[in-house]
Amino acid sequence: MQPQLSVVIPAKNEAQAIGPVVKKILELYPKIEILVVNDGSTDNTAEIAEKAGARVISHPYSMGNGAAIKHGARVAEGRKIVFMDADGQHDPSDIPRLLEQIDNGFDMAVGARQSSSQASILRGVANRFYNRLASYMTGHRIDDLTSGFRAARSEKFREFLSLLPNGFSYPTTSTMAFFRAGYPVAYVPITASPRIGTSHIRLVKDGTRFLLIIFRIGTLYSPLKLFVPVSLSFFLVGLGYYLFTLITAGRFTNMSALLLTTSVIIFLIGLVSEQITQLMYKGTGTEEARPPTIAPGSTTHEQ
Repeated sequence: MQPQLSVVIPAKNEAQAIGPVVKKILELYPKIEILVVNDGSTDNTAEIAEKAGARVISHPYSMGNGAAIKHGARVAEGRKIVFMDADGQHDPSDIPRLLEQIDNGFDMAVGARQSSSQASILRGVANRFYNRLASYMTGHRIDDLTSGFRAARSEKFREFLSLLPNGFSYPTTSTMAFFRAGYPVAYVPITASPRIGTSHIRLVKDGTRFLLIIFRIGTLYSPLKLFVPVSLSFFLVGLGYYLFTLITAGRFTNMSALLLTTSVIIFLIGLVSEQITQLMYKGTGTEEARPPTIAPGSTTHEQ
């Protein structure tokens, strides 16, 4: 029989934390499948995880957090998959609360970190900005766009593996993909502990990457919601500048023409992007959606 649950843990140089994480999961679920995807670690992460009781899959070199998630999702045997970090931030005792939402009819349940769990004030501000942007794009309330602690139905999650990046932004992409396909998503409040060991996040490099995520959010879910405001801004500036030059100089300038033409081009690009997005999700979310049962402690997302 197919196992009911698999836990996928991407790990890179997490020798200090991986052992206790695996052991605590096994204390809760002694017979489940725990997959530790060793993403090119240069320490003894793989040996410690295997000794603790996990099944270890090793990459010959570091391929990225998202690549590890995809590898684990492909080989996981459970009907439900829990994804969590290897650094000790996520408490395995929260797993039953996530699974409860899956049993209540949701296709994905995400551990939403509270404000006290943010690693820094700057990161907390950035995450709130991402949450609000994603909520605007989807029309649903999103409590934690970048949380890596989540549970999902395995067959639903695998539908979107081709969309997931190999880097750190798999939570963003998977969340947007589930909403786009019409799969219900729940958020469960959690408290994340300080990580054990050194963070792999770099302020400048990853800050730039997260700015790109903003544009990825827009083009992944509803491009016109991103392109139309930008196009309208260029149009209004071009129109305003034309009226200004018409009144002051009595002529139509090249700058006005450039701004108005740019607004049209941006709008047309948005239309093309919208069609491409439709094709990306063709064939997903075709099953009739099950009405989710709302359980205490979870949040729904219709605004």
